[in-house]
Amino acid sequence: MSKDSKVALVTGGNRGIGYELVRQLALNGFKVILASRDPKMGHEAVQKLKESNLDVSFVVMDISNQESIRQGAITVSERYGRLDVLINNAGVYLDENEKLLNIDPSVLEGTMTTNFFGAYHVIRSFMPLMEQQGYGRIINVSSEYGAMSQMSSPGVGAYKLSKLTLNGLTRLLAAEIKGDIKINAVDPGWVSTDMGGPSASRTPKQAASSILWLATIGPEGPSGGFFRDGKQINW
Repeated sequence: MSKDSKVALVTGGNRGIGYELVRQLALNGFKVILASRDPKMGHEAVQKLKESNLDVSFVVMDISNQESIRQGAITVSERYGRLDVLINNAGVYLDENEKLLNIDPSVLEGTMTTNFFGAYHVIRSFMPLMEQQGYGRIINVSSEYGAMSQMSSPGVGAYKLSKLTLNGLTRLLAAEIKGDIKINAVDPGWVSTDMGGPSASRTPKQAASSILWLATIGPEGPSGGFFRDGKQINW
C-alpha cells in the first residue's frame, strides 16, 4: 500500500449516513473499512460499493462488545498497519417520548452502552494506530440533542444523555491527545434514515457531506469542537 494512501474506518457503515460516509470517503481516495455488527449486511454493502470500483473492505465489529472492538482493531492493524480517519457513526435511538425516570432502566443502559461506551472503546482501541504515526482525525457523530441547552426540555432522555456524554468525551480527549490527532463531534441534522424516519428534511448524502470536511482538516484545524454544517454549535 502506498504511504500516501489514507485509511478510514466507519462504524455502522452498512446503511444510512454510515454507508454514505463510506462511499464519499472512497470517492475521495481513501481506503475505507466498513464496520458493521451484521456480517451479511456488511458484506452486501461492501459488494455494492465495489461494483462502483471503490476501495472498500469489511470488518465485523459490534461496538456494544469490547472484545469485538478489540478484534476489529487487531484486524485493521494487521491488514493496513495504520488508521488515519475514524468515524464513530454507529448508534441507537431506543427512547419513546417518556420522562427519563419512567422508562425501563435497560433503555438508558443500552443507549449508553452503544452511543457512549461504544465510541469510547472504539477510540481507545484504535488510538494506538494513530499515535504511532502522530496523525489522526476522529469524528463522533452526535446530535443537537447532545447540547446542554436540550437538557432543559423533557423527553428522549436516554438519547440526550448519551450524546451529551459523547460530546463531553470529545472535548476531554481533545485536551488530552498529543500530536496532530484531532477529535470533533458533529450534528448531521435530521436525516432520512431508519433512525430519522421518512419525514426528515435531509438526505444521507447531504449529511455525509456536512461531516466529511473534518476528515481532511489540516494541523491548523479545530479539535474538541461541536459542529453542524461547518459551524460551531454551542455546547
